[in-house]
Amino acid sequence: MESNRHLVTFTHDEWSALAKNAPLPLTHTDVRHLKALGDPIDLAEADAIYRPLSALLQMYAQEIGDLHRKTSDFLGLREQRTPFVIGIAGSVAVGKSTTARLLQELLRRWPYTPRVDLVTTDGFLYPNAVLEERSLMDRKGFPESYDHAALLDFLRRVKSGEDRVEVPRYDHVIYDIVPGQHQVVAHPDILILEGLNVLQPPLLAAGWPNRNAGDGTAAGKRADSRPGAPARVTPTDAAFYTGNLTAVSDFFDVSIYVDASPEDLETWYLSRIFKLRDVAFNLPGAYFHQFADMPDAELRARSLDIWNAINLPNLLENIQPTRERADIMLCKGADHRVQRIHLRKL
Repeated sequence: MESNRHLVTFTHDEWSALAKNAPLPLTHTDVRHLKALGDPIDLAEADAIYRPLSALLQMYAQEIGDLHRKTSDFLGLREQRTPFVIGIAGSVAVGKSTTARLLQELLRRWPYTPRVDLVTTDGFLYPNAVLEERSLMDRKGFPESYDHAALLDFLRRVKSGEDRVEVPRYDHVIYDIVPGQHQVVAHPDILILEGLNVLQPPLLAAGWPNRNAGDGTAAGKRADSRPGAPARVTPTDAAFYTGNLTAVSDFFDVSIYVDASPEDLETWYLSRIFKLRDVAFNLPGAYFHQFADMPDAELRARSLDIWNAINLPNLLENIQPTRERADIMLCKGADHRVQRIHLRKL
């Protein structure tokens, strides 16, 4: 175990030795059903990494709950405990979904937190029709493609203790929001919010001033093309245009970043695309149906184009720079397994 000014770092073996008596109610079948497409995680890895992690998060949730109760007693309030919120960030293809699903299943089997809801930020993407109208389809997944006002409103309502909050439902097959369909979040003990951009500071999260990312200038010095806007965007200017400086992560009790090298992420992304060709791309209404019968060489070339034009720039400009803001960082190697865990000191 290593320690620097604000982080404690564990190797895979050091981390797996923690919380040896914590329960692991998952089976091989559970792990197979929970892991994302292309993620090679098995029961041994779930035991080594996610069992100790669930024990730590459970401890955090219980302590925050106790603090809420004591604070309410001190202030003379009669309010029920609000959900403990976990944010999970990371690149496309890094395994965020697997991490989120495993933690959901493990945490809901602890007696203190039986109700654990999982929400992805995909439901807060603007519908394709809106993205097309704003010429943002090729920026889907970038900060400006999300309805951050709706996402922040959702988190405010959850954290205020509302009994029923709805989230738009996103369908990866049709690559769009499903009109009229919603996921209901009904005052869980824990809410897990998983998404690419959940750790971004408010200026980036609002699409300010990074809308024209990739021009090589400092984010805080990019010019805005709107009539009357200042030539150089400052935090004060951005607050004026966006209405506030609230970040999604302001509502998190703890945050996790799943990290990997861009080279490994590219390999995993290509592998996932080929698996999707055999599964989702053949389904009725599939947005990427044109990929279903595409020859291997052409599919690889098209996928690399998408990676280099969209996913890699988004990673380098918007996602990876936020990893230092996480409380916990899971660092993966080329085999998709966690090699190191960085834990921010309390």
